[in-house]
Amino acid sequence: MNQPLFGIDLGGTKIEGVVIASRTDPSVIARLRLPTESEKGYEHIIGQITRVVAMLEESAGIKATKIGIGVPGNNDPVLGVHKNANTTCLNGQPFKADLAKRLGIEVNMANDANCFAVAEANLGAVPDVLPNAEVVFGVIMGTGVGGGLVVNRRVWNGRQGIGGEWGHNFLDASGGKCYCGLTGCVETIISGPALERFYHAQTGTKKKLRDIMDSVETDEAARATKERLIYFFGRAISQIVNAIDPDAIILGGGVGNIDALYTEGVAEAAKYVFNSRLDTLFLKPKLGDSAGVFGAALL
Repeated sequence: MNQPLFGIDLGGTKIEGVVIASRTDPSVIARLRLPTESEKGYEHIIGQITRVVAMLEESAGIKATKIGIGVPGNNDPVLGVHKNANTTCLNGQPFKADLAKRLGIEVNMANDANCFAVAEANLGAVPDVLPNAEVVFGVIMGTGVGGGLVVNRRVWNGRQGIGGEWGHNFLDASGGKCYCGLTGCVETIISGPALERFYHAQTGTKKKLRDIMDSVETDEAARATKERLIYFFGRAISQIVNAIDPDAIILGGGVGNIDALYTEGVAEAAKYVFNSRLDTLFLKPKLGDSAGVFGAALL
């Protein structure tokens, strides 16, 4: 049944809320933001989300009967507590249950990378070129590296709530220690900060990744940084192709804006795919900053 959908995108600095017309019509009925103010603690974040929902209801003239929320980290479906969030006051708390109790409605929750993936699979880049896609993988490569898996247009959270998580698979020991406690995770190699650290180690100079990529024609260390990205992106994403063989992969995040990933990166991945060719479509995201909150509404 097509009806207005409420979504919340919980970020470290802002909480964004939206009401869209329906699952097939992303027309915005209401949209607003409040600061997260996470430094004020767990209860304050729940209070801010509650305020956003009330403001959306007033603006849209519609009462929410259920809501989707995209979050850092994820809910542990066995223990019922939050985990893996960089907004650390959420970790170990029954966040989903507490929020549902405070709002008095059903709450559906997913990692922000899953929200990105489900938005692009339903309303963004995928329907434009592959309307019958069954399996879509969404990649976030920015400050960190994450992923989201969508099957038949719905988020696949998995038994442990970590479906689609590829940023903390082992890639190469040269990445060093990861904040998660492991060594050589994908995130330690091809995230923006990881690539900037690699360049700094070669030159003693700190540069933003965008500036590094702009100087590959004249700067040997910049060229080596790009080659590192292409090689390890190919190795890492080929594991996803081999494991789930998605119809399409969407590349999001700041690192995902690097055009060479769609050519050289895909060609590198093809070397390690267990097939004579790589048919997976690699797509640029269409929804921009709206993907997270639209995806939350679709939950």
